[in-house]
Amino acid sequence: MIGRTPMAAAAALAMLALPAFAEGDAEKGKRVFNKCKSCHAIGEGAKNKVGPILTGIVGAAAGQNADFKYSDALLAKAEEGLVWDEEALAAYLTKPKDFIPGGRMSFAGLRKEDDIANVIAYMAAAE
Repeated sequence: MIGRTPMAAAAALAMLALPAFAEGDAEKGKRVFNKCKSCHAIGEGAKNKVGPILTGIVGAAAGQNADFKYSDALLAKAEEGLVWDEEALAAYLTKPKDFIPGGRMSFAGLRKEDDIANVIAYMAAAE
């Protein structure tokens, strides 16, 4: 029991330190997603474009769309175990080239934390 207490406390502190992406506004996120629509689609009937479809992306392992040709850099991250949880998506959406050097996403990133939280909430709701 003694060994579990510090681990539980560390986990609880880590959860408190994370931004509250799940509390984003999906409706506002839909508007933010307009910046993504030229390359990505989401929702029922979505098809790959320059980028893969994003339906079901929140919580999914990276690089799993069999119908999309990912960059070698993204595939390497996938092999390392990258999962598109809220924290990873937030880091990627902030600066894609910093999160996956050598990746093909040309988007510079979102600057506002609210926009990031909202678009993640939209993507999570669109599953």
